[in-house]
Amino acid sequence: MAIDLHKELLALRRDLLQMGAMVEQRLRKVVEALETGDTELARQVKKGDREVDEQDLQIESECLRVLALGGPVAGDLRFVLAAMRIDGQLERIGDLARSIAKRIIRLSILPTVELPQALHDMARAAQTMLADALLALTNEDAALCQRVLSADERVDDLRKEVFAWVRQEIPDHPESTQAYIDILSMAQKMERIGDMSHGIATAVI
Repeated sequence: MAIDLHKELLALRRDLLQMGAMVEQRLRKVVEALETGDTELARQVKKGDREVDEQDLQIESECLRVLALGGPVAGDLRFVLAAMRIDGQLERIGDLARSIAKRIIRLSILPTVELPQALHDMARAAQTMLADALLALTNEDAALCQRVLSADERVDDLRKEVFAWVRQEIPDHPESTQAYIDILSMAQKMERIGDMSHGIATAVI
């Protein structure tokens, strides 16, 4: 069965950008929840995973349809293969945002621990990386992709700061050990979001 390749590629691009917008919104909400302690916002992220999963399946199906029936070559083929990689990265970022949201909710019922500035900085840096990667995808902007790649080192350095802070704090506050473990977990997940954004930028290039 023949398909209109140009039309299919336009639809795939539209759906991929829509997926990116959905995931970016989820990450924005979870970063805001982290900064404000808004557990209701965190619960929205925790419960809103289904639409991201459905969009992921839709894009995967579209990519396979184009590969099977459209016979894309050269630039079209590169776009479809990149779309599959980017879709997978976005789906994973959605999962990571949900996992961070769960830890924000749990922190609200644990002994109060003031979050380190490095974690806040890390969250904003990872959010910026994703936003820039998606803008680069929209505009096919290789220069902006390079900025995303460079920003990854900053996120890694901030993760190390969070780990050093936790190692320093735990001996003095053993009653808050679970809270510190959750903070470490959130830092690891923010680092992974940075890695995934790096992957999206690489795919765009």
